[in-house]
Formats: sequence, structure tokens, C-alpha cells
Amino acid sequence: MKKIFTILTAALAIFAVSCQKDPVENTACVDMAGEWYVTCDGFYNDGSEVWEDPFGLEHFIILTANSAANVATEMILADKNDGSFWDFRCKIAANPSAMTFSATDSENFSYEDCTVTVTGGKIVKNGATTPSGQPADYIEFHILFSDDPYAAAGYWDDFYVHGFRYTGLVADD
Repeated sequence: MKKIFTILTAALAIFAVSCQKDPVENTACVDMAGEWYVTCDGFYNDGSEVWEDPFGLEHFIILTANSAANVATEMILADKNDGSFWDFRCKIAANPSAMTFSATDSENFSYEDCTVTVTGGKIVKNGATTPSGQPADYIEFHILFSDDPYAAAGYWDDFYVHGFRYTGLVADD
């Protein structure tokens, strides 16, 4: 009996340690970094929406991350590289105290001959409510790709991307 108790205690201890979330610490942009469950719309610069969810994606995941330089003034903005929206990964200017970000003609590290412009980027702590009713951080920004043929043809000026910090809960997908 003592042996069974010892084995169960050890198994429980291992399970408890393996379920702990590793916090992201000691990075310059920690409050702005994360996975985001977003949607995009085509917009004109006057703020009018011209096409809700033009690619029929409903939602997709983007990433914000600390850059390798680990400075508070820059971050990485990228898609999840699953082919759902646009293949992009770029460096953006960040202001963690204001929770804002932007970029002008930033190199797209995912492929050549494309630059990315990000305007109006902001993150609002607990600014969204997830589909399951829980509070979550909110993100929004406008993004323009230099090789977007639809923008060049006048369908829209840029994409408006907006959503909430990804929870991983099925109820929020």
C-alpha cells in the first residue's frame, strides 16, 4: 500500500509541475507580445469599410513578439505562416508605455520584393470580450503590403486587422 501511495504521489507531482505555464519574462515588449485571433476587412483611407472579410477567412492568428535586439522600441509582427492571410513577417516600431505600434515600408522577411506599412496599431488591455464571454486584450491596426494587387486596383487602400488575444479555448475559436 505504501508503494502505491508513493507512486501516486510522484505521478501527481510530475503532473502538477508539467502543467505550469512558463511566463514570458525579461523582454522589453512583454505586455504587447502574444498570439492574436483576428479578422481583416478592406478599408478606404477615409475610414469606410469596403469589404468585410474579403478573403472569407473569418478568423486567423497573427503573432507579435519581442525582437532579437530586446529593446522596447521594436517588435516583430507576423502571420502564423499557415497560408491563411498573407505571408508576412516584419519589424515594427513599438511603444510599450502607450501600447501602440507602427511601421513604414518595413521589409517583409517572409519573401523578397515586398514591404509592409502598419498604421494605427494599438493594444488595449482587457479591451475585448471573447465569444465565451471572457475579457481579453484587444488589438487593431491597418496594414498595407506593397505587392497587394487589390489595393493597386483600387478595391481598398489597406486592410483593417482587429481581434483579441488568443485564448486557445474551443469556445473562443
